[in-house]
Amino acid sequence: MVEQTLYSITQFYPEIIVTVTLCVIIVADLLTKKESHTTGWILLGGFVLAGFTLLLQVGRNESVFFDMIAIDPFSLFFKLILLLAGIFVILFSVQSRELDQYMNRIGEYYMLLAGMMLGMMLMVSSTNLLMLFLAFELTSLSSYVLVGFTKHSKRSSESSMKYIIYGAVSSGVMLYGFSLLIGTTGAVDIYGINEALAAGTDQTLILNISVLMILVGMGFKIAVVPFHFWAPDIYEGAPISIAAILAVASKIAAFGLLIRFFSISFADAGGISATGAWQGVEGIHWNLLLGVMAALAMIVGNLTALRQDNIKRMLAYSSIAHAGYILMGVVILAAEGLTSVMIYLFIYLFMNLGAFYVAMLFSNKIGSESIEKYKGLGKRAPLQGVALTIFLVSLTGIPPTGGFVAKLYIFGAAVSAGWIWLVVIAGITTVISLFYYIRVVRNMYFYGSESGNDPLQFNVWSNVILLALLIPTLLLGIYFAPVLEFARNSIHLFGM
Repeated sequence: MVEQTLYSITQFYPEIIVTVTLCVIIVADLLTKKESHTTGWILLGGFVLAGFTLLLQVGRNESVFFDMIAIDPFSLFFKLILLLAGIFVILFSVQSRELDQYMNRIGEYYMLLAGMMLGMMLMVSSTNLLMLFLAFELTSLSSYVLVGFTKHSKRSSESSMKYIIYGAVSSGVMLYGFSLLIGTTGAVDIYGINEALAAGTDQTLILNISVLMILVGMGFKIAVVPFHFWAPDIYEGAPISIAAILAVASKIAAFGLLIRFFSISFADAGGISATGAWQGVEGIHWNLLLGVMAALAMIVGNLTALRQDNIKRMLAYSSIAHAGYILMGVVILAAEGLTSVMIYLFIYLFMNLGAFYVAMLFSNKIGSESIEKYKGLGKRAPLQGVALTIFLVSLTGIPPTGGFVAKLYIFGAAVSAGWIWLVVIAGITTVISLFYYIRVVRNMYFYGSESGNDPLQFNVWSNVILLALLIPTLLLGIYFAPVLEFARNSIHLFGM
C-alpha cells in the first residue's frame, strides 16, 4: 500500500504543483502589497511548471491512487488545454479594470482560480465516482465565489446566488444518481460499472433513472438545453475573466468528464469502436436523447442570442449553441466522433477566449458591455476590431479560420455515423448564428462613434496577448495536422 501511494505521488506532480501554488499564494497574499498582482504571477508560474511536468507523462497509460485517477493520453490532452486556458485567464485578470477596486482581496481571487483549476484537472482524470464528485464540487465551489467576487456589484452578487442555487440542486441530483448507480452495479469505479453492466442486471428502470440524474449534473456543467438557464445571467454578472473561464475551461473539463464517464461505463465493453456503441444500458436510446439535447442547444442558443444587446450575454447563448455542436461528437461515441470533439475544444479555446478578451479590452475603455456602444470602435481600435471580427467569423465556422475546421470535422463525423437530421439542424443554426455575430461587426464598422473619434490606446502586452489568441485561430484554419494527430492519439482511454 505504501509503495503504491509513493509511486502514485510521483505520477501526480502536475496536481501537486497546482496545490502547492495555491498554498504559496495564501502565504504571499499575507506578505506582499495588496495593490499588486504578485499572486497572479505566482499562479502563472505554477501553471507553466505544471504544464512542463505534464509533458513528462506523454505516452503513459496507467491508473494511480488505487485505480481512482487515470494517467493516460486522454487526460493529458485535456489537462494541457485547461492549463493553457488558465494561463490566458490570468493574463486577462491582470489587465481587467473590473478587479481594480478589489485589489485588497486579489490574493483570494487567484487562490480560487488555482482551486478551480485543480478541480478541473481532477475532473478529466477521475475514474472513481467519489473522486469524480469531489473534483466536480471543488470546481463548482470555487467558481461560485469567483462569479460573485465583485461583490459591490448587485448584478454580480445576484449571479453568484443564482449559480449557487442552480449548482447545488444539479449537484444533489447527480450525487443521488451516483448512489443509485453504485447500489445497482455494486461498483464505485467506472470500469467496475462497465463489467457489472456487461454481466447484465435486472434493475433496468433504476439504472436508467440513475443515468438520467447523472446527466442532469453533467448537462448543467456544459450548459446544454434544458440545463442552460443559469449561463446567461451568470456570464453577464461575473467579471469578464471569470465568464471566459466558465465558457471555455469549465466546459472543456465537463466534456472530458462526460466522455470518460459514458465511453467507459456504458459503451460496449470492447471499447471505443469505429462506429460507436451504446450497449451498456437498455431501455433508453441514450444517443438519441443526447442528439435531441444537442439539437435543442443549437436552436435555443442561436435563436435567443439574436435578441441580446450585452456582449457577455450574447457570448453566453453562443456558448450554449457551441455546447450543442460539441455534443454531436459525443452522440456518436466513436473514435471519429471523439476525435472531432477534441479538435473542436482545442480550437474553441482560442476563438472564444479571444472574443471575451476583446470584449474586456473594450469594456475597460468605454465602460460598457452593450453591443450598441461598439459603434465606430473598428476605426478607433483597428487591431482589436479586426481581431474580434476574425474571432466571431471563426465562431460562426467560416473559412479560413479554425472554427471552420472544427465544424467540418464534427459535421463530417455526424454524417459518417448517419446523423443527417442533426447535421441539417446544425447547418441551419450556423447560418442563424451569422446574423448576431455580424451585428457586432456591423456596429464596429458601419456606424460612427457616439463618443468621439479619438483612437483607443492599448499597451504592448494587450496586443501581444491578443495576437497569441488571434494567430492560432487563423493558423488552425490552414494547418491543423498536429492537432488532429494529437487528438487521435489522445482517445486511447486507460483500459480501453
